[in-house]
Amino acid sequence: MIKMIKKVLGIAAAGSLVALALTGCSASSTGTGLIGVSMPTQSSTRWISDGDNIKSTLEADGFQVDLQYAEDDIPTQVSQLEAMLTKGAKALIIAAIDGTQLTDVLQSAKDKGVPVIAYDRLIRDSANVDYYATFDNFKVGVQQATSMLVGMGVYATEDSTSADGANAAGPLNVELFAGSPDDNNATFFFNGAMSVLQPLIDSGVLVVKSGQTEFTKVATLRWDGAVAQKRMEDILVGSYADGSKVNGVLSPYDGLSRGIIAALTDGGYTTLPTITGQDAEVLSVKAMIAGEQYSTIFKDTRELAKVAVAMAEAILNGKTPETNDTTTYDNGVKVVPAMLLTPYIVTLDNYKTVLIDSGYIKEADLK
Repeated sequence: MIKMIKKVLGIAAAGSLVALALTGCSASSTGTGLIGVSMPTQSSTRWISDGDNIKSTLEADGFQVDLQYAEDDIPTQVSQLEAMLTKGAKALIIAAIDGTQLTDVLQSAKDKGVPVIAYDRLIRDSANVDYYATFDNFKVGVQQATSMLVGMGVYATEDSTSADGANAAGPLNVELFAGSPDDNNATFFFNGAMSVLQPLIDSGVLVVKSGQTEFTKVATLRWDGAVAQKRMEDILVGSYADGSKVNGVLSPYDGLSRGIIAALTDGGYTTLPTITGQDAEVLSVKAMIAGEQYSTIFKDTRELAKVAVAMAEAILNGKTPETNDTTTYDNGVKVVPAMLLTPYIVTLDNYKTVLIDSGYIKEADLK
């Protein structure tokens, strides 16, 4: 209980820090003109929430907003951004589908004097990215691996840094999934997770029976749950036909987790492995309550929206946006100044406190 209270207080403190960072940038400023907001897809509820939060915050500050979703089609996103510039957008907030495919349209933005904020996904290979609003993505991966190990009994608590749980000796079978190779965040998530898991794989506590441990082998294009489901099905047929069981699955996103759960259920699992996730999507919180998914990572995108808006408004008001990381996010051309927010592990033990009490999810939505 004490740990849970500390976690909730940590969330409140993080929100207070964001509020302090935004003072003078968003709350007290008003603006005019159009701001373009480009989101990757409406197939994930989190991107719908992100877009709505950014739009409502900007409109409350007096801006017009052109919010577009590209449905994971790169040419569509490029065309939408070009149209925003044609309409006279004063700034662009972009969650890229493929962070390497926007170089030309960002040059057009630069030529027009339009600042660009990369939203949650780093835009690569361009000098024309002004700021980056995101979470501590390496930490997200560390948290996913840590929660999986706690659920498997390898770690005694989320504060453990070495095998000290009831199943510390292993061997336990795990399989690894990563996000889309064209999303820079996917690499950070995976590297963070492997910083925790690799020593346990090397020592034999964890065994990856499929042998698939490299990012290029475990990446899931476009974060597609159906792709993850098919890969899990193939792993079960290829590596577990001897009757052995999967004890844990590292999944970096709730949408992948649901596909993995479907594959395992279809494969005859009545007791599911410890399965991780990310984004605290309603369907996956329901899966946690049902005992199908062990954990998810909560990233309060309401706060991230405020940060992105504050960055854009600060630039337009001739101010320097607040950042807390100026060394980590090298996009291949420049290091992009970033504001990193804190992610949190959510399990069945604390989801009510972290998600419902904070207003992120309505309890009625989980019925």
